[in-house]
Amino acid sequence: MNLSFDGRIVGPMQLFDQWQRTRQARGTALAVRCLRADGSLPEDWTFDDLQRHLDARPVVAAGEGLPVTAGQGVPELLLTVLTAWRDGAVLMPLESTDGVIERLGHLPPDTVHIKTTSGSTGRPQRIAFTGAQLAADARAILATMALDLGAPNLVAISATHSYGFSNLVLPLLLHGMPLWVPPSPLPAAVRAAFDLARQEQLRLTLPAVPALWRSWHQAGVLAEAPVATAISAGAPMPLELECQIFEQTGLKVHNFYGSSECGGIAYDDSPQPRTDAHLVGRAMAGVTLDLDPDGCLRVSGAAVAQGYLDAGPAVAQRLGAGSFLTTDLADLSGGEVRLIGRQTECINVAGRKISPAEIEHALLRLPLVQHCLVFGVPSHDPARVEEIVACVNVDPRVPVEELRRGLAAHLPTWQQPRHWWMRPDLVPDARGKLPRSRWRLQFLAEEAEARGLMGRA
Repeated sequence: MNLSFDGRIVGPMQLFDQWQRTRQARGTALAVRCLRADGSLPEDWTFDDLQRHLDARPVVAAGEGLPVTAGQGVPELLLTVLTAWRDGAVLMPLESTDGVIERLGHLPPDTVHIKTTSGSTGRPQRIAFTGAQLAADARAILATMALDLGAPNLVAISATHSYGFSNLVLPLLLHGMPLWVPPSPLPAAVRAAFDLARQEQLRLTLPAVPALWRSWHQAGVLAEAPVATAISAGAPMPLELECQIFEQTGLKVHNFYGSSECGGIAYDDSPQPRTDAHLVGRAMAGVTLDLDPDGCLRVSGAAVAQGYLDAGPAVAQRLGAGSFLTTDLADLSGGEVRLIGRQTECINVAGRKISPAEIEHALLRLPLVQHCLVFGVPSHDPARVEEIVACVNVDPRVPVEELRRGLAAHLPTWQQPRHWWMRPDLVPDARGKLPRSRWRLQFLAEEAEARGLMGRA
């Protein structure tokens, strides 16, 4: 049952009104199923259960920032979302409490939601959304992907990320599409979810990232998987992996391309594997795409955010008035979207966008580190996309292992460098700059030379 609605939603109360319509229509139907690691009976929540728990929650001040983190669990996340919508608060989904903002300051009119993301400028960017923009993204996803609301979403990605919020949270609360929540995205937990779905003669919708698709495929989980729609986003789906999964299981994994600033951009709805690795699909429903004079992709549509809250002028001008200028270089010939490069220095590790400057800032906090530079290089594993290189000028008495331990105290595991390149000659040039591109090219050249020497040995 598709509980669609028009685009006139402008605030949290209208979002909450739509939730009430969803709840009234679905009532005692399953909304959330939390699977247990020990295989015991799952914890089921109906739509009425969510409303009952919400009714017991105290009111928060209108306009107050209301953070919610991934570690709180899906039911708590959903109740926090509904609390914000009910009371007119501003929802702030975060990966951890480290990103909690004490004071919101001035917000654009009708802001109901703030996404926080690491940008290539070196610090997290905060992005303001209205209810209409959130709702438009959910509608576009359901329409473009032709999702079956009777095929619950299996939660394998973070629901606080832009991708997860739009593909998991909004379809549930605004359209009644249930969630199944496994204890983890590991192959054993996903296999158990598949087994239960088969017992109940259900098929599942599965949004994930390439690294998860690879791990499930290698573990043999995808054979005869009860999956209605398989979606991959966060990083380009490796062509080889897409073809292998299709050839061995018959499952077509659909590549999905989007951005925190504007939600879904393009989707590959073809029933067969792609033959072009640069192809990401066609424009989402309601999305208009064009190129700026430099060849960067510009996205226009109802789901584009209001703007950045605290970005510098060069970044801020890329977003607003229904348009977002990406740093992705694209080809739009034939009505298809092909990504051919990018202007940003942001590093993409298995779908996570990592700011080099954030790692550099943490490195410079370590004792005896004089200068440092961080960049990404192509990974030998296509699912990882890139690997992080830390080029460091540090006192030679400091071992690499000490740097690893020190950095681990400041950054999560997924932001840790894969390669450590000790360079006592890493010093700023005459203009006080460390030219990232030059050092990156030198690293790649030395790596290629080392491989050549090994090949001749």
